[in-house]
Amino acid sequence: MLNIQTIRDNKERLQEVADQKGIKVSITQLLEWDDQKRQLLQQVEQLRQRRNKHTQEFQSLAQNGTANGINIDSPEARQLKQTVKEINNQLTGMETKLAEVEQPLNSLLLLVPNLVSPDTPTGRSDADNVEIHVHGVPTEFDFEHRDHVALGELHEIIDLPRGVKTAGTRNYYLKGNGALLHRAVQQLALDLLIQRGFTLLEVPLLVRSASLTNTGFFPLGEDQTYRIEHEDKWLVGTSEVPLVAYYGNEIVDVSEPIRLAAVSTCFRNEVGSSGRDVHGLYRVHQFAKVEQVILCEANLEMAEALLQEITHNAEQLLQLLELPYRVMSVCTGDMSQKTYKQFDIETWMPSRQAYGETHSSSSLLDFQTRRSQIRYRDAQGKLGYCYSLNNTAVASPRILIPLLENHQQEDGSICIPKALQPYMNGMSKLVPSSSE
Repeated sequence: MLNIQTIRDNKERLQEVADQKGIKVSITQLLEWDDQKRQLLQQVEQLRQRRNKHTQEFQSLAQNGTANGINIDSPEARQLKQTVKEINNQLTGMETKLAEVEQPLNSLLLLVPNLVSPDTPTGRSDADNVEIHVHGVPTEFDFEHRDHVALGELHEIIDLPRGVKTAGTRNYYLKGNGALLHRAVQQLALDLLIQRGFTLLEVPLLVRSASLTNTGFFPLGEDQTYRIEHEDKWLVGTSEVPLVAYYGNEIVDVSEPIRLAAVSTCFRNEVGSSGRDVHGLYRVHQFAKVEQVILCEANLEMAEALLQEITHNAEQLLQLLELPYRVMSVCTGDMSQKTYKQFDIETWMPSRQAYGETHSSSSLLDFQTRRSQIRYRDAQGKLGYCYSLNNTAVASPRILIPLLENHQQEDGSICIPKALQPYMNGMSKLVPSSSE
């Protein structure tokens, strides 16, 4: 959520960004509601001052019996009491009007997007994202290669039919070495982050709607989120939510940036997904994710350095997995409502003959922390809102797509990157069951 003055100062730009992101909000209408609120608040404040003045005069009469020659039982005193009563009635009516204005105003405030960084590309979809750099060369094969689904069946490590039978479309089982590989990439990512000074948390997967609103996932992401019926409990689609909420309504010490990490199961409805995105393990309802979250002081230069840091952490993981990838600067229309600046990392997926998104890094400035009331004291002791950043260190099983496909051999075996081998009981290669 943005400060109302920030919205006033940037109303044309914010409307443009909202339109690019497909967010249906009128900044003009919002400001009209805010004008009404300001007028009502001014009137309410004037009435309260009058009431307080007359109340003090009446209390003085009650305490002293006489004040300024007016007796407590005099017509003047009764008129004073009646005036206070009338002002209270007016205040009740004005406060009701104020509540009626605040409701639509607050609803619109929750829809306003964040400002975007000056170097964010302008665009409406991922087709307008800009490539920053490429690492490695897309894998080429001199044999007929398999996709991850075929490799999973060959090795008996992925079972999609039984996943669908048990839980419906876009569900799966990982079996044997598939489940081990799924755990291995997560632990490799966690160990990398812990070495980098991140504090590991085990987090709640069920949260209240307030936590999702405060972190910027509601109201716009409500259709992507699973709810427990008849309860205000929602399954998180990322541990970013409980990690940021951990410090909600607190004043924190960010003399050194607070670095938090978690690995959690995540759930997403994935409304609107179709085509090749729903093939195999690319876009599923349940997955695991290792998340980085950082809270720091409100300093643009520091936030940029930390965004580069968390992106580099994700890149290093892909380098340890020996996978080719590219880093993209995400355009305005492809970023979520809450994001100020974003990088996506796309990993080469041979079955798609294209790069597919596997990681995302975002700088949010104080968008989340203002909603979540996470503040700090600067060098002068003045309270301000922290900045927040987040990154997907790894998400599985999606990462298994490039991991299996890029490292497959002609005989159907799959090489295990050296960095993963200690987490795979020393195995250097997966061999098809029929070959064992």
